[in-house]
Amino acid sequence: MTPKWHTTAEVASMLGFGRSKTKMLIFTGEIRSVKVGRNRRILPAWVDEYVERCAAQAEEWAA
Repeated sequence: MTPKWHTTAEVASMLGFGRSKTKMLIFTGEIRSVKVGRNRRILPAWVDEYVERCAAQAEEWAA
């Protein structure tokens, strides 16, 4: 069964970032999240959105 939500630590590991960098991306809204109790949860699609946005920006800069 695939997880419905990712934790901040899981997203950090997937992206190869530290937890503090990932928390900053969440705080600034670059990665969307919802608060569930005391914790933040991120949908897999939201991680994909962030990656696609970064890739699109990289392509713009290369052009």
